[in-house]
Amino acid sequence: MLAHRKLGKNGPSVSAIGLGCMSLSGIYGKSEDEAGIALIHHALDRGIDLLDSADLYGWGHNEGLVGRALTGRRQGVILVSKFGQVKTPTGQGVDGRPEYVQQACEASLKRLGLDTIDLYFQHRVDPKVAIEETVGAMARLIEQGKVRWLGLSEARPETIRRAHKAHPITVVQTEYSLLYREEAEETLKTTRELGIGFMAYSPLGRGLLTGAVRSADDVKGDRRSDHPRFVGENFTRNFALVERIEGMAREKRCTPGQLVLAWLLAQGDDIVPIPGTKRKERLDENLGALEVKLTPAEVARISAAVPAGTAAGTRYPEATMKVVYR
Repeated sequence: MLAHRKLGKNGPSVSAIGLGCMSLSGIYGKSEDEAGIALIHHALDRGIDLLDSADLYGWGHNEGLVGRALTGRRQGVILVSKFGQVKTPTGQGVDGRPEYVQQACEASLKRLGLDTIDLYFQHRVDPKVAIEETVGAMARLIEQGKVRWLGLSEARPETIRRAHKAHPITVVQTEYSLLYREEAEETLKTTRELGIGFMAYSPLGRGLLTGAVRSADDVKGDRRSDHPRFVGENFTRNFALVERIEGMAREKRCTPGQLVLAWLLAQGDDIVPIPGTKRKERLDENLGALEVKLTPAEVARISAAVPAGTAAGTRYPEATMKVVYR
């Protein structure tokens, strides 16, 4: 059985590493549904019991795929889905209105083919709607039996505090990796004070920290090609940081991805990383991080090799940065 961690003071116990399902909906290059379902089944067979989806991923496609994968295998799985990112005439926006919360949840349940979502997150905070109103509507979903626990994604500490007063928040989700950690570490001060769990998405830096991306050309044709961290001089600088990790991984006799996941797990037992992948062998590699034991000195050495704030390029393109961490 895989090691487990508790999500927040009053949340569920889940496998110490979960599975982010976004890449199974064509976000990072072509994906095949049957292969995606097979990957989820492999994850469940290996003991992963935390699956992370959202209505944004493939605009509903991902929820449908996850729902199919869980047919006959729902028991014991902690399922995450998220709402709040919407299509607009000019592209993409955010909607946190109470009436939309209800509508989005019911649509997600229909796509999933389920009666209940375990952890329901507001994917992005809507600055036009008081967080108390949005969370109040989310709380009503619990009363209706449609949702079990509440979460927030990319919320600032002050937003988390206000939300938690309106209704207990079980988990907060923010990008957190060795490369990008300043906002996550600031958030952790608040979540720990309030007894809220932390889910770390993109813990491998969208694949950069695995060493598998050797040049910017390796991400052509998928969403990462628009991310500043993978462009031009930024990529060159970031890859130099990755090479430092590769050297340490060789010393530790593990892969770079396993080393940085082990580093992240060592930051606190309230942290659950949810790396995504389309490949069974990569999933198995990620789980191997649970066997990599780091001493406090090794953790400190890894942290010093890639100091906070040294990554080149923002976490998202400029327009998207406006809707994260608020």
